[in-house]
Amino acid sequence: MDERYLNVEQVAEILGTTERFPRRLIEERRIEFVKAGRHVRIAASVLAAYIAANTVTPRLTHSKGVA
Repeated sequence: MDERYLNVEQVAEILGTTERFPRRLIEERRIEFVKAGRHVRIAASVLAAYIAANTVTPRLTHSKGVA
């Protein structure tokens, strides 16, 4: 079992948010997590999948009047 598990503080740091945001993701069950007693952990692979699923790619726009 080589998976790395992150606490809420670490997840917030990676996402560049406060701890409130990952806690809300957990509370709303919008991200998979592991609960060991009172400790909550998020697998690094789950966080990477969450980031990938919520990454928005830019649209390609076409300039008017260009042939």
